[in-house]
Amino acid sequence: MEHLAIVIINHNTSELLLECLGRLTNSRTTVPSTIYVVDNGSTDDSLARLAERFPEVVAIAAGRNLGFAGGNNLALRRALADVPPGADRAARAVLLLNSDCFVEPETLARLTRFLDEHPEAGVVGPRLTLPDGRLDLACRRSFPTPASAFWKLTGLARLFPNSPRFARYNLTFLDPGQVAAVDAVVGACMLVRLSAVDDAGLLDEAFFMYGEDLDWAFRIKEQGWQVYYNPAARALHFKGATSSKRSYRLIIAFYHAMYLFHRKHYAARTFVLVNWLIALGIVARGGFALLLNLLRPRAAKRVA
Repeated sequence: MEHLAIVIINHNTSELLLECLGRLTNSRTTVPSTIYVVDNGSTDDSLARLAERFPEVVAIAAGRNLGFAGGNNLALRRALADVPPGADRAARAVLLLNSDCFVEPETLARLTRFLDEHPEAGVVGPRLTLPDGRLDLACRRSFPTPASAFWKLTGLARLFPNSPRFARYNLTFLDPGQVAAVDAVVGACMLVRLSAVDDAGLLDEAFFMYGEDLDWAFRIKEQGWQVYYNPAARALHFKGATSSKRSYRLIIAFYHAMYLFHRKHYAARTFVLVNWLIALGIVARGGFALLLNLLRPRAAKRVA
């Protein structure tokens, strides 16, 4: 890789942001990089602390919460515009990184080297581990087809985690220690080749939060690129660290994203009655998730 652009979205997560940036500065990589932090209308001291601790970072104040796709697109447009004329865009990449995702020192080097060694790869993601040591299942996924979404929503995927049929969405039947070609990785830590961005376009801002990484991977694969999971690269993901206060809104956003993805990529080739059943299932499962969240203690509230 000739250059790496790193894009981090921040919304009232100053402590996480500073820790995330601190981990990045400890990265052992020879690839030159530019870090862009998009502040999505924070009301805390994020921008002031960022300027004090990391003045070399390119800070972009969105002024309001544009969501994951909108915020990332602000920086992606800037990163694309900053590419010198005549540069090899296949030898440049952009890393989407959540402020609650902390990379290990070798992560950036291993991800960029993977793209160098796999010219067919448009996207690669690392192994993400949750604070309790479990694998973040979102770090390697299949697309939520009507069938795989049904197995997940009905709970059969959880009951039969070793089944290639029922566990297709989260791929729990695969060895998490092995490199795998997958449909999608997660936007919390997702390295994308710039030429793949050129081919597929930016993130779809119809997805405010959730689903935009799946949609992007879908469009990138449509352009002939491959998506890989590389467990040699690792990161710690404090998933949901900022979501409990907004859990109801985020639950609605999560299930709305599922509906948008289906409507965009599958509805036109799916029988109309099945489309209605899928929509009804998403509404029912979303309503059930909202009810469960209402019954949880405040400290245990979450998105899904």
